[in-house]
Amino acid sequence: MVTMVIALGGLGLLLVAVGVVSSLRNREAVVQERLGRYAEAGYELGKGEEQAVRKEDRRSPLTEGLNRALAGRTWAEKMATQLARADLKFTVGEFLALQVITVILATGASYFLFGGIILPAVAALGGYFAPRFYVRYRQGRRLKQFNDQLGDAINLMVNGLRSGYSVLQAMEAISKEMPPPIGPEFGRVVQEVQLGLSMEQALANLLRRIDSEDLDLMITAINIQREVGGNLAEILDVISYTIRERVRIKGEISVMTAQGRITGYVIGGLPIAIMLLLMVLNREYILRMFRHPCGWIMLSIIAILLGIGTFVIRKIVSIEV
Repeated sequence: MVTMVIALGGLGLLLVAVGVVSSLRNREAVVQERLGRYAEAGYELGKGEEQAVRKEDRRSPLTEGLNRALAGRTWAEKMATQLARADLKFTVGEFLALQVITVILATGASYFLFGGIILPAVAALGGYFAPRFYVRYRQGRRLKQFNDQLGDAINLMVNGLRSGYSVLQAMEAISKEMPPPIGPEFGRVVQEVQLGLSMEQALANLLRRIDSEDLDLMITAINIQREVGGNLAEILDVISYTIRERVRIKGEISVMTAQGRITGYVIGGLPIAIMLLLMVLNREYILRMFRHPCGWIMLSIIAILLGIGTFVIRKIVSIEV
């Protein structure tokens, strides 16, 4: 059993190394890279195709096989959307390989530390969901950054429209003047329109990558103005003011509820921290809880109570604006 675990651990480390090298070589998404090359002036078709072939040849055969097998599946398309919203330069096949790696590493580490079967099984479950939790964390952080920048971006767009810019030129100004994530996203919209996509389709792709209610409001205003006409600058000016006020109110609420959120973090993390400290100071004392059925009952009750307390605190400090 120990030999098998060591072998699985070595395989996991090898897959980690392969994944790191592959991610470093494929830092930018292939679609965005091709869009950038086609949008550049003086682009040579033969040279661009040769570079694309060399880029694809450097990819791992394993991940390429997974991507081909998963092509067209609904859940794979949803996962690709989630990765795009998190701005992670992974394909679905690479993400699945990463999940397998985390499961192997978590299971091996838990077996060497605690032994038995139950704890390694729990660690394997945690290793499976850990990459998904990280994707959701990246999505939330990126969405917050985008929403915080959207008011200023719309204000810049309004000034451009009033000075005589078209909608596309105003978006190009946003892509050049605004920092990530909003600048590159609007730059991608401009590239897609330059390559022949309609404005509606390019904005729909933007909304697919950024699931923001404020952005949806802005895109709806642009689409309606393109169909029926009207003063787009004035409409966007009102939307910009609304978004900036919403961001300001959310900031004030975040300050007023900071103490409650920190209290929730401390209460939720303190039992885990104490258990890890006792694991270091007196390992045999803590391991008895994992080896006896009564200990598992106590751990289950603790987990349920911590979950209920965390849920209640989050509901108290979460205020919709």
